[in-house]
Amino acid sequence: MLLVEIPVAILLVLVSSVRGRGRADEQSGAPAMDWVPVLWLGGFTLGVLVVAVVFLCSAHPYAGAVQLLIAAMALLFAFTAWHKEYQRAHPAPLPTCPTRTGTPCAPPTPVTDR
Repeated sequence: MLLVEIPVAILLVLVSSVRGRGRADEQSGAPAMDWVPVLWLGGFTLGVLVVAVVFLCSAHPYAGAVQLLIAAMALLFAFTAWHKEYQRAHPAPLPTCPTRTGTPCAPPTPVTDR
């Protein structure tokens, strides 16, 4: 089963990294949360858990234990992807400006040479 899961995990990493390349030209402001990597990793984790249960029920405890370890790592990656997307979608607020009471400090607009 590891021979099947390894290519699927590699394909998942490649697709997720290619999807993230188009984010450089996003508009300003808080972007919406991207759920695709979280759902893909969650589905992979669920598939590994199903395989682990099948192994444990068919009297292969060592193979089931290895699958449970892989599922735990995949769950950790899914949680990390969710946390990264949550931080990207909910940035920290700007600090208040000491010169203007109650208004957030905005970075100065860059002057472009034309």
